[in-house]
Amino acid sequence: MIAAEPARPSAPAEALTVAAQIGRPPREPWRTAARCAYGFPTVIVSPAVLCDATPFPSYAWLTCPWLSGIAGAEESEGAAARWSARVARDGELAARLRAVDALVRDARRTESGGTDACAAVGLAGQRDPLRVKCVHAHVALALLGLGDPIGEEVLRDAPQVCADKRCATLTPSGPDGRTC
Repeated sequence: MIAAEPARPSAPAEALTVAAQIGRPPREPWRTAARCAYGFPTVIVSPAVLCDATPFPSYAWLTCPWLSGIAGAEESEGAAARWSARVARDGELAARLRAVDALVRDARRTESGGTDACAAVGLAGQRDPLRVKCVHAHVALALLGLGDPIGEEVLRDAPQVCADKRCATLTPSGPDGRTC
């Protein structure tokens, strides 16, 4: 089972793992917000403004290579268009996505110390919460317990944990000098 965790700084070695998971160093600042059953990061979150003063509306980022692969396969198979069509005809689904969008905006404002430089956008950095473009973002929000219906359905239909503990082989442990 995936568990959300309270805010705490990420360990330097964890930054190496996240960088290996996503193929580059994560943009600073960030913290791990959810972990897999093996204890590795699955979702990181960031405030609305990065250390270099760049606005950053993508509050939650899916880092788990296993789940990213599942979300990527969904996107490759046309999931965004299918979900958009479903949202257009399902008022209850639309209402749930609007509610998740409001939760994302609140969470990002809290993560940003009470001020949200990206308040004009919400879920997946979009102005319209009913437009589906990034299955990865929806999965990340579901893992954080925000009730994202798209992410929840993807997770319900796929194993949430890889069978091979692949993140254990991504990096050697050690400090990385991560600073803001």
